[in-house]
Amino acid sequence: MANIPEISLCSGDRTMPIMGMGTASYPPVDSEIVKAAVLDAIKVGYRHFDSAFAYGSEKPLGEAIAEALRLGLIKSRDELFITSKLWCSFADRDLVVPALKMSLRNLQLDYLDLYLIHHPLRVSQEASQTPFQKEHLIPIDLKSVWEGMEECQKLGLTKSIGVSNFSCKKLDEILSFAKIPPAVNQVEVNPLWQQKQLIEYCKEKGIHITGYSPLGANGTKWGDNRIVESQVLEEIAQAKGKTAAQVALRWVYEQGVSIVAKSFNKERMKQNLQIFDWSLTEEESKKISQLPQRKGVLFASIFGPHDLILELDAEI
Repeated sequence: MANIPEISLCSGDRTMPIMGMGTASYPPVDSEIVKAAVLDAIKVGYRHFDSAFAYGSEKPLGEAIAEALRLGLIKSRDELFITSKLWCSFADRDLVVPALKMSLRNLQLDYLDLYLIHHPLRVSQEASQTPFQKEHLIPIDLKSVWEGMEECQKLGLTKSIGVSNFSCKKLDEILSFAKIPPAVNQVEVNPLWQQKQLIEYCKEKGIHITGYSPLGANGTKWGDNRIVESQVLEEIAQAKGKTAAQVALRWVYEQGVSIVAKSFNKERMKQNLQIFDWSLTEEESKKISQLPQRKGVLFASIFGPHDLILELDAEI
């Protein structure tokens, strides 16, 4: 079984495995496929699983955890680190705790290890699909929503709380009133969207960065194949006897960033874990750091080109 490094967060009493498995699929897949993939991942060594209400993966993830316990693949739920996220339609002070309790029912769990605000955005309950219509977008009251997140931690419903897709500006806002600071900011990080300023800011503030789409979200409507087909990464990979994907993952890890990588292919799951017993040279890291940058997963590309979205997008 792979030996995955772990890190301690600034709040909570759990350590978080550096490599996690993402459960978001685009286009969506049948729940039985998600369940089978999670069981495969547990068998090859994954203990950190990233979900969200919006992904529709909480129920199959919960079923897989129950099955893994029944089969003896894990001895207790405490062996796993489970993350889920507060969706935008529940970004209201009075809805945060009920939303987390709903996620826990979906997951068949008593607590989460990490609960994140999915986006610095609120939408009305009438919003059912993206891109959102302008009238469904509502500015988020971060102070009251964060109070709800803090209550979740105080009630023991989650060990730690954090955010996702937050800029330095939005983190400054939360830190100005937070009694419990965010433990994690989950954002896109990869060789073509390196997030250097945000990573440095979060290090200074004691907020850990988890990177999603470390391979550029190839196969989605917002991603592309420029990372897995990068000539620079491919040349480094050939010299090391690795894949371009492994080189990209190793580069992200060497930035002090934990990783959420989605693959439902068992062999690629194994390959994604084979990045901890070697390292990039200074010259190789420099070549990657000099790759031309593109902007990450744009808010406007998912939510629609409305004024509020474009304002958030400009902060990233």
